[in-house]
Amino acid sequence: MESWHRNRLSVRQAELVEAWLPGVSLVTDLSWNLLDTAILEVADAADGQRRYIVKAAGPSNHHISREIDAHESWVSVWSRQNRAPMLVQSDRSENILVTEYLDGSLVEGTAAEYCPDTYQQAGYLLRIFHEQTARTDVDYEVRATAKALSWLEKPHRISKSQVEQAKAVLGAYRPKPVVLVPTHGDWQPRNWLIDGSELRIIDFGRYDLRPAVTDLCRLAVQQWKSHSYLEGAFFEGYGTDFRDSELWNLTLLREAVSTAAWAYQVGDPKFEAQGHRMLRDALGNFS
Repeated sequence: MESWHRNRLSVRQAELVEAWLPGVSLVTDLSWNLLDTAILEVADAADGQRRYIVKAAGPSNHHISREIDAHESWVSVWSRQNRAPMLVQSDRSENILVTEYLDGSLVEGTAAEYCPDTYQQAGYLLRIFHEQTARTDVDYEVRATAKALSWLEKPHRISKSQVEQAKAVLGAYRPKPVVLVPTHGDWQPRNWLIDGSELRIIDFGRYDLRPAVTDLCRLAVQQWKSHSYLEGAFFEGYGTDFRDSELWNLTLLREAVSTAAWAYQVGDPKFEAQGHRMLRDALGNFS
């Protein structure tokens, strides 16, 4: 078997790709190298111009399954407009999927990252994604709060005083039923592409049904924090600022705790530092 996958895939995963795309060749390895997820841009042997993205991971990685869920449920609202990639093949048992390659450059690190039109489009695209279905869940907030508390019991570098503050806030919270909608889970410029002036969406490894506000956390603590005009542009596209102050503040706190702890565990110091900034700001909402 050709070694185009350079040991990124298991033998069985490579066999599946060869069966789906005979004679495929590697174009670029796009893997992040933090987890065991392989992200490979490949070309079709019959037509070198036709490219695909192969995503695969080990058996304990849940991101591929979530991505398949997203493609099999709600991503088509974007992919029909060429705003997200189409699913080509997948195998849940082997934790692998293939999508069509989507033209465009990552928004993060470019002028588009601070362009109001980017955020107006992001607001519109997120609204049509959120609007596809909704259901009330009486236990979601209980589960989410318990998960945040569990992060504080795992290895991290959060200070003792902040741990105590976070536990006090989370312990005093009385969860209520919330409405869940399809969410991307990592809605930010590193998962957006710009092709000309058109915004496109990638990476559904954190897809799930959650409260809509959870998709705003990344932007609120990053781009909106330093460039507030982008927040206004986003809600112009979305249509309304739907944040409830109590749920929003609790969501930011839980996100901060999980970010700081998770980033420490996977060895991402930059993201960990962001998590600590988020935690400081989130706790300030309760002081």
